[in-house]
Amino acid sequence: MKTLLIALLASLVTVTAVADSNPAHFKGEPAETLTQAVANFSEYNQRLATLLAQDELSITDLGTVHELTYTLENALEKIQEEVANMAETLEEVHLGSETGDFERVKSNGAIYLEAAQTLVPAR
Repeated sequence: MKTLLIALLASLVTVTAVADSNPAHFKGEPAETLTQAVANFSEYNQRLATLLAQDELSITDLGTVHELTYTLENALEKIQEEVANMAETLEEVHLGSETGDFERVKSNGAIYLEAAQTLVPAR
């Protein structure tokens, strides 16, 4: 799971940097919550994969890909923001465990797990 999160963060930084250098003429679907961002990320990645699986892409397909990327960028931006929040909350769990602060561990641990399970469902 740690490797998955590290890989996700590395790709987020790259995509966000590229997104910031492009003019925005489409807004894409919003990603106001982590749940919405993950849902959009999954759906729009599937749409992109379907297009890319074709033997050849038309100019119309490229336009569709272009539009899809705006929603994916919105989703990644929100996921990146939420993963940063998760890291801060996990640090609170860590510090609580070092100092024997049971309430700090339990309350922050619950917040952390709720967000983490949005990204990677518990097995």
